[in-house]
Amino acid sequence: MQMLPTFICSTPDGTENGDVLVAELCQNHVRTLWVTLAGDGNQNPQLMYRVFETPGDVLQGSGEALFDFIAQCVKSFLEEIGNPQHRLPLGFVFPFSCRQTGLDKAELISWSKGFQCSDVEGKDVVQLLQAAISKQELHHVDVVALLNNTVGTMMTCSTPEKPCEIALVVGSGTNCCFMAESDLLEIAGVTSGRMCVNSEWGCLGDDGALDNVLTPYDHRVDQESSNPGERRFEKLVGSLYLGETVRHAMLMLASEQALFIGRNTSTLATKAVLTTQQVLEIMDNEDGMAKAQGMLEALGLQPSERDCCRVQQLCRAVVSRAAALSATGLAAVLSHMCRSRQLERLVVNVGVDGGLYRTSSRFGEILRSVVGLLAPECAATLVPSGDGRGLGAAIVTAVALRLVAQRNKVERLLAPLRLSRADLERVQALMKQEMERGLDRESNATSSVRMLPTYVCHTPDGTERGKFLALDLGGTNFRVLVVHVEEDNIHMANEIYVIPTAIMQGTGEALFDHIIECIVDFQIKQKLTGQVLPLGFTFSFPCQQLGLDKAVLLTWTKGFNASGCVGQDVVQMLREAAQRKQHTTLKVVAVVNDTVGTMMACGYHDPKCEIGLIVGTGTNACYMEERANVGTVEGDEGRMCINMEWGAFGDNGCLDGFFTSFDQLVDEKTINAGKQRFEKLISGMYLGEIVRHILLALVEEQVLFRGKPSHNLQNRDIFQTKFLSKIETPGLALLQVQGILCNLELDASYEDSVLVREVCQVVSQRAAHLCAAGMAAVVEKMRESRGLEQLTVTVGVDGTLYKMHPHFSQNLQQMLRELAPRCDVTFLQSEDGSGKGAALVAAVTCREADPCSPQ
Repeated sequence: MQMLPTFICSTPDGTENGDVLVAELCQNHVRTLWVTLAGDGNQNPQLMYRVFETPGDVLQGSGEALFDFIAQCVKSFLEEIGNPQHRLPLGFVFPFSCRQTGLDKAELISWSKGFQCSDVEGKDVVQLLQAAISKQELHHVDVVALLNNTVGTMMTCSTPEKPCEIALVVGSGTNCCFMAESDLLEIAGVTSGRMCVNSEWGCLGDDGALDNVLTPYDHRVDQESSNPGERRFEKLVGSLYLGETVRHAMLMLASEQALFIGRNTSTLATKAVLTTQQVLEIMDNEDGMAKAQGMLEALGLQPSERDCCRVQQLCRAVVSRAAALSATGLAAVLSHMCRSRQLERLVVNVGVDGGLYRTSSRFGEILRSVVGLLAPECAATLVPSGDGRGLGAAIVTAVALRLVAQRNKVERLLAPLRLSRADLERVQALMKQEMERGLDRESNATSSVRMLPTYVCHTPDGTERGKFLALDLGGTNFRVLVVHVEEDNIHMANEIYVIPTAIMQGTGEALFDHIIECIVDFQIKQKLTGQVLPLGFTFSFPCQQLGLDKAVLLTWTKGFNASGCVGQDVVQMLREAAQRKQHTTLKVVAVVNDTVGTMMACGYHDPKCEIGLIVGTGTNACYMEERANVGTVEGDEGRMCINMEWGAFGDNGCLDGFFTSFDQLVDEKTINAGKQRFEKLISGMYLGEIVRHILLALVEEQVLFRGKPSHNLQNRDIFQTKFLSKIETPGLALLQVQGILCNLELDASYEDSVLVREVCQVVSQRAAHLCAAGMAAVVEKMRESRGLEQLTVTVGVDGTLYKMHPHFSQNLQQMLRELAPRCDVTFLQSEDGSGKGAALVAAVTCREADPCSPQ
């Protein structure tokens, strides 16, 4: 089977409305229709149509003559209904095998059903029709969609409540289409959502796969057809051929003296003397014998009662085989859909059309029975189609117009978040500019990137030894650790303590008292009571360090807002809390933030690690700067780690052009509005909220959730950033995405799930690319400061967004390579940078005989 993509990616949602023109090419005529849809669920479409008989010579003439005739039919029809002049979208029903590269781009693969027009195969039939329409000066008519009757059947059988996702046509020919997972359609170049696939299953067996099924009668029918060796399955099933199959079977049975003994059967040698309609009438239980006798007598065969009975049995066998074969194909499609969607049970509507199905109740009974037998895991409801060709084409066209309009709205809303290479280079340049201003003593106060000296002047060299304590405060959980640094390894034990919200937003004294209580509890559990151990304190908030063990808090972030802390030395506050709690063994030798700790922890394993990066709840970066460039401290020798505090990049307005309305809405509701602007574009605390505000805007634009207001979506923080990671997980079926949204009490359709995934991808990719632009500024500055043609450096990185999001790290690294091509940057994920890193800072401090300190 050819499994041709149709580029129809949606079933009707009931909102389709407007006037649509349809041109339908049928076997002996062209039908034109005017369809008005009212947006009422497609329940009451208004139709006008006219049928134009096709001259016989057109079917065998030139392609140009065929399409000119269709265009003339369209013009005549429009003149009859008043010649409307507003723009008219046209859906073209073209029931032949085409290779589609778009909804309005389709090359004819081959003719069938008696058509043999020249110079069409391999050509774009939409272009041919549009050119013919233009010759008729119908410049307001645009061909916007091409489909076959099978796809039209599926569309007419869909309702907003019960979408139809499979269609089966069994008439003069046969075909099946179904909504397939797009990631399985490599030829279509679409990787998300679903797309209707035209199976063209009439071609099944053209490669010999059905040779064991074919009978001598089937071979003779094939040899006498206009396309021998082609469309073998269709010749077993389609009504165009069933009468011929019965005729050849009667001929063979007569030659073997099983029928019409002693009769002249020469009339049976004439093609088409028996029609499929007659076959279906003969099958009838009540009148079938009489019909058989009348038909056979008309052929001059003088049948006996036994002859009539055997012919009736033969007709039933041929039609039953056609129904069973159709059911077998349908069962295969259903089972494929069930597996590809990772379902235990598939419940689906199947649109059915075609003269054979409509006129033979026995055919439908066999179809249902065999499908149930072969695909027991699927509950398929057969839904008869009203007008799969005409109305179906109108609905496809209307759906296409709806999707175009919706796509335009989506693109308009998402465009500000899709940053170009030039945008990112601008951000990179601005970051570098702010870095240089932050390093300069004169301009530091006005820079949004504070570039704070950490007084960490060395990274680990492997000679560190001993036992150290570490504290890690940077979020809602607080950790205490004991770290044993040995020659070949580092051993750690830790305990996690919760910081209640009341303490996070209470007084500073209460916060630091709580920390001391946790330390005492930990030392008791680890049997360290009374031991004086060097302690490294990871304090992951913006601070101005005045020494390795002296850091003044500049501002709270991450939901903390304890009073009496900003402007105070946090180490001194910790020491004072220890005195209040009579804890006399506290020896704080270094205070660092989690970013510096991450760099130090990775530096223990890789001496080239001179950058730290955090992308989690918040975001920050640090790096080893040439001390001569650090104008805010004395001394020119060596290097010093600079805590950039880049989360505040843009707080001075330099990034205003990159903030969208969604970012503004998120910022306004935070406890630090107007601050940490770069962080609010990147970090895990905010990405979910950005997505939520975009989804609200899409609902308002009638694009998402059918435009129905969602009360739950109004709730702040309902869409957490962890859902971005889940939704963007490779291989996650969209039904599972739909499940995630339903668990949030969001009434999401399958198509809604596709759009939500796209929004998540746009937001997370922007975050990764902005992070890459910032990091490109850092590595380029390091390279230039060191006078290198090429910089080789390692970034120690930590944070749940970087580690847990399926694409963030890849997007960051790829863009960094583009923005900083002269820097060879390796990323090394940190193993507990906040804890182990703080201990290693303490260890390096103890290692150095003359620790770095302010002059």
